[in-house]
Amino acid sequence: MATIKDVAKAAGVSVATVSRVVNHSPQVSQSALDAVTAAMKKLNYRPNAAARALVNQTTNYVGIVVNDASDPFFGMLITAVDKVIRQFDKQLLIGCGYHNANDERRALEFLINSGCESIILHAKGLSDQEIRDYCQRVRGLVIINRSVDGIEERCVSLDNYHGAFIATTHLIKQGHRQIACVASDQDIEDTHERIRGYSDALTQHGIALTQNYIESGTPTAEGGSTAMMNLLSKSLEITAVVAYNDYMAAGVFETLEENGLNVPENISVVGFDDALIAQFVRPRLTTVRYPIAIMAQHAAQLALALPSQNSTEITTSFTPTLVLRNSTATL
Repeated sequence: MATIKDVAKAAGVSVATVSRVVNHSPQVSQSALDAVTAAMKKLNYRPNAAARALVNQTTNYVGIVVNDASDPFFGMLITAVDKVIRQFDKQLLIGCGYHNANDERRALEFLINSGCESIILHAKGLSDQEIRDYCQRVRGLVIINRSVDGIEERCVSLDNYHGAFIATTHLIKQGHRQIACVASDQDIEDTHERIRGYSDALTQHGIALTQNYIESGTPTAEGGSTAMMNLLSKSLEITAVVAYNDYMAAGVFETLEENGLNVPENISVVGFDDALIAQFVRPRLTTVRYPIAIMAQHAAQLALALPSQNSTEITTSFTPTLVLRNSTATL
């Protein structure tokens, strides 16, 4: 395998000149650039990215930390970021944090040590203070789906409270008063804010329900199915359900069908996220749109702009909207 010394010898220049060519330095004459480029092609020389990172303290990599890359929601996030950074000839490195502080920390350290100066972070395990500390280390660190006090300008977030509030209010306006909540069992801000939005909507409309109307499960179709089964086993009067996300809502559909209940004739259901599954379940799911793709694009643009301190007008706070389909009905 050819080395940088081999390229320098073949091109008749110094190793320092080859290094400047590899790192796109403007301080290289055209003749030297042509000679080095020809020598690299002839010798099939490929610069060592890790070595360049050690020298330059940066690479052409952009990092992203998500909960679970296999989750379609985070797949959309990753794809949207990749589309932005490819326009700048950047490559994406991905780490998974699984909503666990140790895993999130490990993924972040890997990306930092790999030379990423722009990183999009989706973290629910790390404390606010630790995230602020990381922002001191990484100039291009941007947090998505979370707002951290003191670094709000680096956070691209969604109003989860408002999303659950408008979902519940929609059902109330249709005449529903016995509205159950199928929540996530994850101890994260999204869960708490969506439950709070649901509860406040009920309270503001004079509806008093016990905690029995809230059941939690994993934020999957299986979790939604189990949570709905638990609700039905309590023999509660339920006319509508607000689900943590669309996959849990799909699980609710399954359990209701297995128990001879039709959506929306017997029970209305509202989801959250507006994932692809919302358009393919039957009836098509009324849901709250989480604009994750555009949020991810904004986060990527901000992460790329911060290291060079380029001024940029990028939206950092987003409001969810209700998408009306066929899974709710007026009482």
